[in-house]
Amino acid sequence: MERRDAPSAAGLAINLPGNAVCALAQLGLLDDLRRVGTRVRRREYRTHRDLLLFAVDEDAFWGMEMGPHCLRRADLLRLLQSGLPSGSVRHGTGIVASRQTPQGVEVDLEDGAVESGGLLVGADGVHSRIRRSLFDDRAPGAALLATQSWRFMVPNPGVEAWTLWAGAGALFLLIPVDHGEAYAWVSAGGGLANGLDPDRLRSAFGSFPRLVRDTLEAALARPDAIHHSPLEEVRSPAWTRDRVVLVGDAAHAIAPVWAQGAALALEDALVLADLLAKAGDWRSVGPDYERLRRPRVAHVQAMTDRLSRTATMPDWARNLLLPLIGPRSYRATYAPLRIAVTT
Repeated sequence: MERRDAPSAAGLAINLPGNAVCALAQLGLLDDLRRVGTRVRRREYRTHRDLLLFAVDEDAFWGMEMGPHCLRRADLLRLLQSGLPSGSVRHGTGIVASRQTPQGVEVDLEDGAVESGGLLVGADGVHSRIRRSLFDDRAPGAALLATQSWRFMVPNPGVEAWTLWAGAGALFLLIPVDHGEAYAWVSAGGGLANGLDPDRLRSAFGSFPRLVRDTLEAALARPDAIHHSPLEEVRSPAWTRDRVVLVGDAAHAIAPVWAQGAALALEDALVLADLLAKAGDWRSVGPDYERLRRPRVAHVQAMTDRLSRTATMPDWARNLLLPLIGPRSYRATYAPLRIAVTT
């Protein structure tokens, strides 16, 4: 059941690190994935003056099979739905509340209907209604980390690698996608309003390279295509209760430092599906699911916290440290994630 009538922000893209690519390979979708979007072979971290602080050869780190990939969200949704029976995904079907019964689970839909089943999987994001129903008034909410970030697609100005420019409280990320376009994620502090303020945004990136400034201007020429994207996290003490299970951002939304939102959600789904296939009683699956998934999620959360602390440093200190700690942080974060999930 999908709350929206149609995929949200279908024109935007998503960056899949190697463990997400591995999860798609386990679903038999690797060949289809490589036919759309662009393989991401290299990462570059640069200052706002365009000085290269460090780079990562992602092909060498992940290997040929698991190399990261950037594609449009619409293409990823199409891949995930390929082969499903017609009508498997019901759009425009939002869940208002849920409750467990002796026979299973019931959900109240936005149109007033009631549906029942043997198990409810809450994959409804940062502001999960399933999470609220699961914990009543004790439901952990989403922690707002920052409001000043945006996402958009632009004509590719010539970047061939995952490229981040950082400085003066502002970040500008570009990733090549396909058809001559790139995906951009932009964050800027300094008191910017939640809404789009072009003049303040131009000021935040005024000292950045011309390529960045020209790309920003291209995006501001189409303000309706710029999506406000506040940074929020969810750290819930429990993800399951009897016949209800939370997956993805509903359970553990994480700041996009290591691009693990979709990756961890795909892994959650693989582990949960395997457990359900083996279990005689689905009420017993929750504890095993949490036991298997908690350590991996906790690792990503810890590494996210560690690298996020560099964002609070003065530019000069960050620029001195990142060439040393950056490559080590990359390896320390992703090395455990090269091991495929299993039950």
